[in-house]
Amino acid sequence: MRAEPICPRCFGPLRPPSAWSSAWRCGPHGDVLPLQTPKRPSQAAIEALVDSRVPAWLPWPLPQGWLVTGFAEAGDERSGIRGTVVAVSGPSLTHGPADMLIIAEEPGVGLGAGFAGISGTDPGEGFGDGPPHAKVEIMGHPTPMWCVAAAPDRAVYAGEALGNWLWTVVWPAEAGYLVTLAELSLRDLRDNNQTLDLPLGAFSPRLEG
Repeated sequence: MRAEPICPRCFGPLRPPSAWSSAWRCGPHGDVLPLQTPKRPSQAAIEALVDSRVPAWLPWPLPQGWLVTGFAEAGDERSGIRGTVVAVSGPSLTHGPADMLIIAEEPGVGLGAGFAGISGTDPGEGFGDGPPHAKVEIMGHPTPMWCVAAAPDRAVYAGEALGNWLWTVVWPAEAGYLVTLAELSLRDLRDNNQTLDLPLGAFSPRLEG
């Protein structure tokens, strides 16, 4: 597992803060919020998300046979956590194993676009045009999601929730039905008024970027 923070947009190396600048800097993308070393699934990793400035969304209940397989965050001590990634993995109905990342981020971070394999920091042209391609339930309300043209090996959907970007990135692309048909309901792991007995699995290498 890598030890150094990387760019949330291209997963390239960063120049750390110095006496002249307090920001982490990517050669192609300038000042960015660093994507920290991902965390293996554990109760301690969940508790570390409590102070995040954005939600840490978990599908709950999980699809049958699925496990929580890790976490990642964008930000540092100066900025706070401004982007979160929750990884879950399990069986696909027709294509063997599948992986899903659920990403929440403030606008401009670029974390969702990075994992989607697209340039920029948002879903791009066409987002929000026409009826949504999927809906997920958040706090009892349906939240629309639109399919995003992304790298061909994955299915990507994006929407907005609580003033932040919401992304789901699923491998392989054929397993995207999990977003469109599974009627996912998302819980925020920061909430302290819930008791979830989370099934924890092996670390997901998808979090490495």
